[in-house]
Amino acid sequence: MTDQLRDGYDVVVVGGGAAGLNGALMLARSRRSVVVIDAGEPRNAPAAGVHGLLGREGTSPAELLERGRAEVRHYGGHVVTGQVTDAVRDDDGFTVTLSDGARVRGRRILVTTGLVDELPDVPALRDRWGHEVLHCPYCHGWEVRDQTIGVLASGPMSVHQALLFRQLSDDVVFLSHTAPPPTGEDAENLAARGIRVLDGEVTSLEITDGRLTGARLNDGTTIALEALVVAPRATVRAAFFDGLGLRAAEHPAGVGEHVPSDATGCTDVPGVWVAGNVTDPSAQVGTAAAAGAVAAAQINADLIAEETRQAVAVRR
Repeated sequence: MTDQLRDGYDVVVVGGGAAGLNGALMLARSRRSVVVIDAGEPRNAPAAGVHGLLGREGTSPAELLERGRAEVRHYGGHVVTGQVTDAVRDDDGFTVTLSDGARVRGRRILVTTGLVDELPDVPALRDRWGHEVLHCPYCHGWEVRDQTIGVLASGPMSVHQALLFRQLSDDVVFLSHTAPPPTGEDAENLAARGIRVLDGEVTSLEITDGRLTGARLNDGTTIALEALVVAPRATVRAAFFDGLGLRAAEHPAGVGEHVPSDATGCTDVPGVWVAGNVTDPSAQVGTAAAAGAVAAAQINADLIAEETRQAVAVRR
């Protein structure tokens, strides 16, 4: 179900994942008019379940979002399917334009568009993404415990990933791929934890009966694997940022892009907040939802301050 889009709202939430829906829920419960514009492209869509979320452990991403939409609507919020293509400031707020030409005004904007994972260019890897190919030990580590796990050196956190997954399996192999073999402290740490290091570029994955069974190196060697850990580069969904004056920046951890903000999600663009993976690439579902709630509380407080100033001016 998609709600009918009204002309204007207190808050327009761009992005309908955990951060956006939880922010909208908080705002609707504060009797704010709010709409969530959801393009329907959740980052965790390939995953079978959401993990590490108290009370909803193992719930499918689709079911969790459907529950969230229903809760927002229960309190009077709207959820609209659409792709935002532009957003600009006007006299007392913002005008947001959708790909179908529809426009909606908001006094404040909460951006929760998440990010896109740019995966290593290895044949068959994307097909198994979210299944046997994964990146987070807290999201999916339990599901691959005690298996033969390969860690592809595809980012600055790859050695750290290998050490984290060693907690879950005694059989972890570090694949140097296109990076130089680990040296110094990194090499010592891997060796001390019994993590094998194999040189050579991974040219393809071996898939048998729809499951990962190995990785093939450029010398023809095939390494038996049951899971493969990668470090994707985070790219912000930023098609409409220019009109707002919002800018993505490189994340300090070197994992890709994010939109800088303070701890409440407030950006350097007045009236615009962010929450979830768009500002914190490592945020899990629970963290993203909490960030949406924090940002919503700050937005509500900001609107109250504005309304109080207006009421004082009228009274005087």
